[in-house]
Amino acid sequence: MKKLILIVVDGMTPAAFERAVETGRAPALTLLAEHGTYGRGTSVFPSLTPVCLSSIATGAGPDVHEIPHLVWWHRRERRIVEYGSSFAALRAAGMAQAITDTIYNMNQRHLGARAVTVYEALEDAGLVAAAVNITCYRGRTRHLPTLPWVTKAAYGPSRFFYYSLFESDPTGAPLAVRNRAAGSVDAYAAAVGRWLVTRDGFDFLAYYLSDFDYASHEHGPEGAEDVALVRTDDAINSLIEAAGGRDEFLARYAVVLLADHGQTRVRDVAQLGTALARFGDDIVVCASNRAAQVYLLPGARIDVADVAHALDDVPSVDVTLRLEGAELIARRDGSDGSAAELEHPDAVDRARAALSNPNAGDVLVSAADGWEYTDLGGRDHLGGGSHGSLSAGDSTVPMLTVGFDAELARITDVTPAVLRHFGVGVPARA
Repeated sequence: MKKLILIVVDGMTPAAFERAVETGRAPALTLLAEHGTYGRGTSVFPSLTPVCLSSIATGAGPDVHEIPHLVWWHRRERRIVEYGSSFAALRAAGMAQAITDTIYNMNQRHLGARAVTVYEALEDAGLVAAAVNITCYRGRTRHLPTLPWVTKAAYGPSRFFYYSLFESDPTGAPLAVRNRAAGSVDAYAAAVGRWLVTRDGFDFLAYYLSDFDYASHEHGPEGAEDVALVRTDDAINSLIEAAGGRDEFLARYAVVLLADHGQTRVRDVAQLGTALARFGDDIVVCASNRAAQVYLLPGARIDVADVAHALDDVPSVDVTLRLEGAELIARRDGSDGSAAELEHPDAVDRARAALSNPNAGDVLVSAADGWEYTDLGGRDHLGGGSHGSLSAGDSTVPMLTVGFDAELARITDVTPAVLRHFGVGVPARA
């Protein structure tokens, strides 16, 4: 049984992956593709990184892992949770609280108790799990931060590296956040990954590369190929070289490579709250990227249908989703209908899982093509790329397996397949 590396390239579209392989611009990706099985898979809804990475790491949808969005309304605590839509959004939500939510609370308090992460399942079975930079990291091992003035511990896999803030081992890797635009985060991941592979220091490694998504937000999905593709490929190649080259790497490791979501071009921007301003104190609107949630507050004088109807003529809205009893209703073009009628991939299951999340809004909004919603700080990615909606462009991802016998159609298929690879029981809810 080979050890396994899970590579997640944030925001890489299938078209970007396929062009990279066809043109030979990305030698490491090309090598893996030549020895693997490739297909396209489907993300979750909203197709936003915290939701997607939690789905990958638990093998469950948002109805089980309970992470609903980048930004959401905490009903019990009556406050907004913001995981980092932008620096301005963090500041608007309250910097100290937002940082705590992003680094600690997402894993220790918000990630559902019914969910089991791949690290928990593998290490409970006596295997060694490692994670580099992935934001869904919940595990059994206590790790103190590297900064002397930060004293709160995080609980992750036994080998745990998180943006230089948590490091289970001294690797000599450069500071992760020194120059994000120049690719310093993936350079940090590459240095840590090289250290781990050189020592063959894991049975399973979650290797998360986020700089492609960062470049795509700024330059658009196609522009990211010119800006970040080589850096992404270099970070993957660092693992191959650390193993001693192609043959040694392929003999030692199986690989699963995928993106968490896609991206599409942003041509227009809207502030969704403006369209619902007449509902005043009855609702809270949480919007970011290409998806939004509307929460009805206790004692609201309106119902979910009122909110959905109010968005009928809003150009930025493609479809609204709501539950009335057990019935899933997709409203589009002024009419209620079934999510099964939508052309978006896997729309029924993705919509139901999103709405069944206890932390989700009462009405979910998927943006129309080309539109993005400003975040809590008023920021957007106009002229660049974004994601979050039900649309195929936001939701279809490349999926490559190398030396790994599994058919993967959804990002939630990954963890169950990994556990089966190691002969570990799959949690019932995965």
